[in-house]
Amino acid sequence: MDNQYTQEYTVLPSVCDSAALLSVPDTFALFMDLAAIHAELLRFDTPTLMKQGLFWLTVRTRIRFRRRPKMAERVTLVTWPEQPGKLRTDRDYVVEQNGERLIEGKTEWTIWEMETGKMHPMAGIFPPDFVFYPDAVWTEPFTRAKDEPLDEFARYTVRSTDIDLGGHMNNAAYVRAIAGAFSREAWQGMDIREMEIAFRAPCYEGDTLVLQKRDEGDALSLRAALPDGKTVVLAKITKNPKP
Repeated sequence: MDNQYTQEYTVLPSVCDSAALLSVPDTFALFMDLAAIHAELLRFDTPTLMKQGLFWLTVRTRIRFRRRPKMAERVTLVTWPEQPGKLRTDRDYVVEQNGERLIEGKTEWTIWEMETGKMHPMAGIFPPDFVFYPDAVWTEPFTRAKDEPLDEFARYTVRSTDIDLGGHMNNAAYVRAIAGAFSREAWQGMDIREMEIAFRAPCYEGDTLVLQKRDEGDALSLRAALPDGKTVVLAKITKNPKP
């Protein structure tokens, strides 16, 4: 049973931004897709779990960009799950080319009980004969973001196309909504080195997200909340230093 999943991939125009590079939101979506493919091969994909009243839920994701590949470049995608804890598990991702790592990522996942809304134990989710790949893209913990109101800079109405099979806004759709709230010049000008996003509460079609930010020079703190102040996501963008 393969504890890693590897796929050769061509960067297509549909996943590129206006600079003809693999876009930041599409990288989040690409990693989510990789996890889904590998989970299906390992027989614990979302449709299988939903028959048991369970659903994979992303807690947070961090992606580091060394170099975003250009349109039509051929790269290799790799993903693998780490040894799970009692209620959560991490999955690692790599985009590489000729042995050089271009992008690295890590997602923390949990299993959500659809009836109770509680986290489900990880015991029994992975096949009993599964041997976990021993390495990780990095070992430092995820950021513990401070949850506080920031400066509002945009609002976003959740659309039908943002909704996944769980009935709530898809994880990658949040990143796309954040990116789309900036002008093309402002988004590209950040020259993103790393983006991390933590998911705090679900939102649904028709909900309004109040997007907030605080510029910290070399980083940008972001918060998306409902109009009543309830936090939906917290995010942080780290910029490449200016030459």
